[in-house]
Amino acid sequence: MEHGEAAATTGKVIKCKAAISRAPGEPLVIEEIQVDPPKAWEVRIRILCTSLCHSDVTFWKMKAGPGAAFPRVLGHEAVGIVESVGEHVEEVKEGDIVLPVFCPDCGECRGCKAAKSNICSKFTCGSVSGGMPRDETSRFRDMNGQVLHHCLSVSSFTEYTVVDIAHVVKIGREIPVDKACLLSCGVSTGVVGSAWKVAQVEEGSTVAIFGLGAVGLAVAAGARMQGASKIIGVDLNPDKFEIGKKFGLTDFVDPSTCGEKGVSEVIKEMTEGGADYCFECIGLASLMTDAFNSSREGWGKTVIVGVEMHGSPVCLNPYEILRGRSVMGTLFGGLKPKSDVSILAKKYLDKELDLDQFITHQVSFNDINIAFDLLLQGKSLRCLIWMDK
Repeated sequence: MEHGEAAATTGKVIKCKAAISRAPGEPLVIEEIQVDPPKAWEVRIRILCTSLCHSDVTFWKMKAGPGAAFPRVLGHEAVGIVESVGEHVEEVKEGDIVLPVFCPDCGECRGCKAAKSNICSKFTCGSVSGGMPRDETSRFRDMNGQVLHHCLSVSSFTEYTVVDIAHVVKIGREIPVDKACLLSCGVSTGVVGSAWKVAQVEEGSTVAIFGLGAVGLAVAAGARMQGASKIIGVDLNPDKFEIGKKFGLTDFVDPSTCGEKGVSEVIKEMTEGGADYCFECIGLASLMTDAFNSSREGWGKTVIVGVEMHGSPVCLNPYEILRGRSVMGTLFGGLKPKSDVSILAKKYLDKELDLDQFITHQVSFNDINIAFDLLLQGKSLRCLIWMDK
């Protein structure tokens, strides 16, 4: 974006194309919308490319609860260029390349200042309110004046979006934008976050991963980078083993073929007592229990990465907890976006992290519904959605 272009739109309402989700489960509709200028502490971003995460599908299907806000602009994994900034924004300026991220990092609260967590005390990580974090109002309207709700504080399925500065990460121009896009959610959650920061997988350890979507495969890649000796993938789709080998899987378990033993018994046999680290990457309470039961007595750690959206409780035997097993959850893999995303970008540039293998498809913005079809059919890991020129 040239400076003159930005100056021409600064402080004004922008009309642009957006893919609107008007009803649960219905195809997105490409429409012209109005995007307000950023208020104080906000940034308006021109999206270059975005990608589809399974969490978008979850909110797209949602028929009830606080997250079921329609019509809305979905999308939370993206990269873009700063078009303009509101008052008090100093860390980015017009023309900067940025990642909008669903996990806030205000840098001021006790949570953000603490080394032990990435949960901001000021703003809600993964907010489903449908508005901006500070005033709960929307910056989107359709051409009839109807308010369009935000999603996860990002809303990237639009040519322009407005994001609070707490949800914006500046990145260098060295990394290609399509690879940078992947660092704003799923890959970061699995590779560095879950395997490195949260679980702290060490060399020679055993790992079991429940669910081999993009996040699960990212956990496998992270576990391999940490030096795990055995990385077991658990999935109902046997094709995922061949795919997973590229990311570091050494073994595979299809729960439907375990018979009376059950998946936890099979994993215990494969690991001589249970995996050192288990990761649940789907978001099902029953799988969270299976993951816990597959971990080793004494020190087995189970990390909950998937978001349980059905309201089901997790049932654990307290006696097993007494015997040294532990469970912990994580959002965005425990990463502090404004400091840790740059670590991943450097790992990519240093050829320690292969991001290309996650990109299985690419479509234009007008064909965004194809990305949904591919994900629902289990054919894609990450489908890049490029804004039309």
